Amino acid sequence: MTRIITYLITIATFSVSCGSKGSSGPTDTPTSGTTNISVDESFRPVIDSEIAVFESIYPQAGIIASYSGEVDALNLLLRDSVRAAIATRPLTKEERASFESRKLFPKEIKIATDGIAIIVNRTNKDTLFSIQALRKILTGKVSRWKKLNPKSTLGDIQVMFDNPQSSTVRFLVDSVCKGETLSKQVRSQIHNTDVVGYVAENPNALGIIGVSWVSNRRDTTCMGFLDKVCVAGISREAVATCSNSYQPYQAYIATGRYPLRRDVYILLTEPRTGLATGFASFLASDRGQRIILKSGIMPATQTVRVVQMRDEL
Repeated sequence: MTRIITYLITIATFSVSCGSKGSSGPTDTPTSGTTNISVDESFRPVIDSEIAVFESIYPQAGIIASYSGEVDALNLLLRDSVRAAIATRPLTKEERASFESRKLFPKEIKIATDGIAIIVNRTNKDTLFSIQALRKILTGKVSRWKKLNPKSTLGDIQVMFDNPQSSTVRFLVDSVCKGETLSKQVRSQIHNTDVVGYVAENPNALGIIGVSWVSNRRDTTCMGFLDKVCVAGISREAVATCSNSYQPYQAYIATGRYPLRRDVYILLTEPRTGLATGFASFLASDRGQRIILKSGIMPATQTVRVVQMRDEL
């Protein structure tokens, strides 16, 4: 009898230990479970929409998004705190080597082409900027509105970014300032909504935010922002005019006429086919790309139809 009891206890202990081991491992699938992702806050409007639709299709799935600057979003991925991140650049050789040393082989999927919007107060009559003028403003070579327009009655230009660690800062330093240091007068908020609010209340302000915050005309929040600020036109020419300046409309992003454009990626480090992979596949699918199309930025695979209107004489 004692030997039988001992045998049963051994089997029970083995069963419990096996069960514990199984439950401690990943339990999510491409369409169920829970996963954490990190996202550059510039893309919050579109990713919120993507998550809402994905979870409505797959009610057993839960995508928990952490919104922050791009630097913080990528750091979470590098620390293995999340298995997917949405950013505006691919991984560097050093970052990829770090993952591979841990037997993780990251994937990069382009999901969209985005733009950066320049916004000003609605009372500001200066709504056209050349890339050269923007560079001078950002580097502090031009610090007053009168230097741009002698007729302006405004004072010092108050430049406001969304986040000191955002992809917006990196893009403008690399692509507009050509590596020059930003002026010490440039300030930052925490969120894109804070930048919109600051520009709406300060006539001297010039705000720099992600296009998706002001491009979706089906979104009441975006329309509310557009009622508060003016979205500027940007030109590649030395002097910005109405004929050579473009606002960040989807068609101008698609054709490349709008200069401040950048690609958007989802970066995956998931070693198996789990929920993060399922969500990435959804973003790249026809339905996920249509959500991006409706958000006002350029999807990676959907075709945008550009219609040119012509006045008849």
